[in-house]
Amino acid sequence: DLGYHTSFFHGASNGSMGFLGFSNTLGFDRYFGRAEFNNDKEFDGSWGIWDEPYLQYVKAQLDQQKTPFLSSVFTLTSHEPYVIPEAYKGKFDKGYVPMHQCVGYTDHALRQFFKASKNAPWFEDTIFIFTADHGNQTHFPFYEKTVNRFANPLMIFKPNSGLKGVDMRLVSHMDIYPTVADLLDYTKPFKSWGRSLVSKQEFQPLVINYFSGGSYFIMDENLICVHNGEKAIGFYDVEDKNMEENLIENKTTEMIELEEKCNMFLEDYFESLMSGPKVRPTSEE
Repeated sequence: DLGYHTSFFHGASNGSMGFLGFSNTLGFDRYFGRAEFNNDKEFDGSWGIWDEPYLQYVKAQLDQQKTPFLSSVFTLTSHEPYVIPEAYKGKFDKGYVPMHQCVGYTDHALRQFFKASKNAPWFEDTIFIFTADHGNQTHFPFYEKTVNRFANPLMIFKPNSGLKGVDMRLVSHMDIYPTVADLLDYTKPFKSWGRSLVSKQEFQPLVINYFSGGSYFIMDENLICVHNGEKAIGFYDVEDKNMEENLIENKTTEMIELEEKCNMFLEDYFESLMSGPKVRPTSEE
């Protein structure tokens, strides 16, 4: 309701991973995929357009968008099969696993994007948020543990602001929405299970993840609850990252409250999923 122009960028074939339908369902005004990029000389032979040329394309499109705008960019070169452009072979550290040199390339692509964008009229007024959809190859034992496999980076950059430093609190993707609302000084009521990371108020952290086997785990400051969609089937100390000692036989009040919170979240999530936002027509329709 603030008049933002919205766009979703994904350099893969249009419709890949369901993002075209997903962005339309969420009401994005425009979708830019491989078809809109329209230059398969930059195709990586597997997923889509290499990150560096695609991010330059994103910058060119943002230059043409009306402000204010909200844009989401889903990069792809750091995904398997872990290849980089021929011109960059040997330029980036191969690290411990095949993905590392791809991350080096994507980091370079982002650096070039910011170099090209820093003098754009929209740059100083833009909040940049970086995160990943999931973890991938691991090398360090810490990330082999059951819970830590889902660890993802989250970085927020707001030019000329006081956002500096590292925050080691437990956070999740759900926290992005209310955090951005606070950074924009948005004061109207809105619905979210997350919390603002820049608020002066203290809110209990809540992290929820879905296991491919059909279970969910929900974490707060003290406990990990494993839920099968109907009830809790396990409770673990938050420091038990490998989830080796199930405490469910000795249920505490805190465990009961966490299970109820998980029940409420799942009920609310699926109700929202079924009702969904109203689909707006794209600007081309």
